[in-house]
Amino acid sequence: MTALRSARPGDREALYTLWATCFDAPHVVPLYETDPGRYDRTFVTDDVSACVYYLPRRVHDGLGGEVLVGGVANVAAHPSVRGRGHVRRLLALAAEAMTADGCAWSLLFTGTPGVYKEWTTFELQTVSGPLRPATPSGPGLRRVAARDAAVLRDLHERHNARRPLTAVRDAAHWRERVPAWYGEPVELLAGDAGYAAVRWDGGVLDVLEVAGDLPQVLAALAAEAGARRVRSGRARLTWHDPALPALFSAVTPERDRTGMARTLLADPAPVVGAANAAHWPADYF
Repeated sequence: MTALRSARPGDREALYTLWATCFDAPHVVPLYETDPGRYDRTFVTDDVSACVYYLPRRVHDGLGGEVLVGGVANVAAHPSVRGRGHVRRLLALAAEAMTADGCAWSLLFTGTPGVYKEWTTFELQTVSGPLRPATPSGPGLRRVAARDAAVLRDLHERHNARRPLTAVRDAAHWRERVPAWYGEPVELLAGDAGYAAVRWDGGVLDVLEVAGDLPQVLAALAAEAGARRVRSGRARLTWHDPALPALFSAVTPERDRTGMARTLLADPAPVVGAANAAHWPADYF
């Protein structure tokens, strides 16, 4: 049976070559390199033909507290070794390490749920629909460079302190991870009322993250969309958010089914199953 182990600094080039083979995702290596403990939490086959990495992360529990979770990322197997059970065994090793590190449960986001037999899919509410016609509104939103996103930190913390599943972002997260996820083509738009991270995706407004006085922020987004002649949108907002009419003239409830969780020391269901749970893209692992 192929031996498994923790990665070492000498595996750096082999890991990056594996990820380049398996992923078309330029953010993978830069984000990985922001983690000073990354090698101890990267599990590989002895020849580095498969790997699993996890990152400890604190998320809000929805009650004003925080919970430590193990975020799974960078799961890869070279095409020549797929189907041999390497990833399954590496995931089990990672789960043991997460438990030893005190992670209450494990969290991941994926488009291939069949790989993760011990994890359970959960749903997050999202919406889409036609945007309301632009009308005169209050102060607009200004562009904020992703590298300057930390100016939004206090607003983010106030808005998300009791929102289940949102990440607790420290200074390094704002300095390194938010710019990596919200660089071009994402725009960070901010004003006195709040901010939004958006993407103008083929004539559709995609609201990735929003915080603050939502009716005012969404009304400003509607005005901006009108100026750009954008008529439809989607947003990571819950189905019954009272601010929705500020942006949409009608709403279609949708579900994001990319999230998966696994019990380690506690049940994740109260957090991931909350109706108002959210996990913003800048908090992916």
